[in-house]
Amino acid sequence: MKDGPALSHPKPTRPGKPGGVDFASALAVEALTYLAGEPERLDGFLALSGLDHGSLRAAAAEPGFLAAVLDHIASDESLLLAFAAESGHPPEQIGAARECLSGPTGWPEP
Repeated sequence: MKDGPALSHPKPTRPGKPGGVDFASALAVEALTYLAGEPERLDGFLALSGLDHGSLRAAAAEPGFLAAVLDHIASDESLLLAFAAESGHPPEQIGAARECLSGPTGWPEP
């Protein structure tokens, strides 16, 4: 077995398998970390969500928050592609994680 070059930024261990809720949640946390890594990205998310820096932590504990993070990432193609490139996740996997956390779109009304 040949050793490859050491990674300068090792990827965090992601729980679960792709398609599972644990994996989708971890990916959403990774996406939030990506947004927080640059003030302009985070401010854009906060502005669209109606949150501010002070209410972000409380909102993160709410059901649906992680799905909203992935919704935000997926709503802007350039942001989606940039996050996909940096995280190593294909855009389709990000969309599948969003669906896993929020349920499929187009559900009939009860």
